[in-house]
Amino acid sequence: MAPRSVPSARPVHAARSIPATARVPLAARELVAAAIVLAVGMGFGRFAYTGVYPLMVRDGIFTLTTGSWAASANYAGYLLGAILVARAGPAQATAMCRLALAGTVLGLLAMALSASPSVLIGVRFLAGAVSAIALVGVSTWLFQVLDYMAGAPYMFAGVGVGIVVSAELIAVGNLAGWHSQRMWLVLGMAACVLAAVAWRWVGRNTPVASETTKAASAATVARSPSIDAWPLLIVYTLAGFGYIVTATYLPLFTRQALGNIDPIHVWAVFGLGAAPSCLLWHAIHQRVGTRMALGANLGLQLLGVLLPVLSHTPAAFLASAILVGGTFMGTITIAMPAARLAAQQVRFNIMAALVIGYGTGQILGPLVSDLLHARFGGFDAPLWTAGGVLGVAVLGCAYPSTGSAKPPAASA
Repeated sequence: MAPRSVPSARPVHAARSIPATARVPLAARELVAAAIVLAVGMGFGRFAYTGVYPLMVRDGIFTLTTGSWAASANYAGYLLGAILVARAGPAQATAMCRLALAGTVLGLLAMALSASPSVLIGVRFLAGAVSAIALVGVSTWLFQVLDYMAGAPYMFAGVGVGIVVSAELIAVGNLAGWHSQRMWLVLGMAACVLAAVAWRWVGRNTPVASETTKAASAATVARSPSIDAWPLLIVYTLAGFGYIVTATYLPLFTRQALGNIDPIHVWAVFGLGAAPSCLLWHAIHQRVGTRMALGANLGLQLLGVLLPVLSHTPAAFLASAILVGGTFMGTITIAMPAARLAAQQVRFNIMAALVIGYGTGQILGPLVSDLLHARFGGFDAPLWTAGGVLGVAVLGCAYPSTGSAKPPAASA
């Protein structure tokens, strides 16, 4: 029998009739599909640019300034994409996932064209919108259509996996002496293969989570200390600015310090840190609560951002990649469940507000960095600025909760 469509955000419990032994492999398959959507949409579509950017400067396609504009355009597109699909529901989840997969592949291939910098900046803008559709679409699919909240850290780990795979493909191309346009072509072909794997799997529309799993997740959330809505929104916005300088320029400002080591490998380490960190920070959040987990997360991120300023050694750059890579997706993993607790304190959609705030921080980061780089030379000033912003965010996590946020009911 063909699976039925889910008419609303409230899950249909048809999965109860499916034997447990049949549900397990299906759940694993859908988790892989969710991770692939983010690996393609964000790991490739959004973050592969960090690895190719220095090579585009080398090939004369971009300057540092036009490259910064392309980075900010991508984050602006992400912000616009998130706003456009903010009201999309479970009925559109599969379509959003497939649109994101196809759009990312086309965007990667378009970067291989011989075009003016303004056209390529426009492509990066559209790629940002598509990456937001990937995040919103696959989150809606996993959380509302499949009703599988427990799969969140595995899904978010796909971003790190995508960063690692794309970074190593770039490293191979750089070793072979490829032009940056050819690298974009190879990245597009690799993303196409991954998209083909997930294409059918994201078509499932019946729940996979058991009542026991949902009750356990709800109980965990209920005992997690909350951070209030406005402090959370401010902290999350600052976090978007704080991490993005490292996430945009890491291979660029490590080139001279690494000698014969390809700096793209440092970016791969960034992805290696991101992939398992979602599981780690999810567990920490469950144990110590939102404020302590988020404060520790951003404190380590602050250290990682400042390490290249404090020491210009390969070890410092690698440690920076591990610390920032190992915390930036953890920030999202902590903040999203916390927003559910704080939603009753405000009259607006706090999830949409978090995306807008984070996106705004990401837009401002490269622009401010470019101005500081032009004024002072080098990346020390942008990194000190990013570190200062993260320091304010850490202090914001210490703001005491009013305790007025109520945990959602177990059946929600």
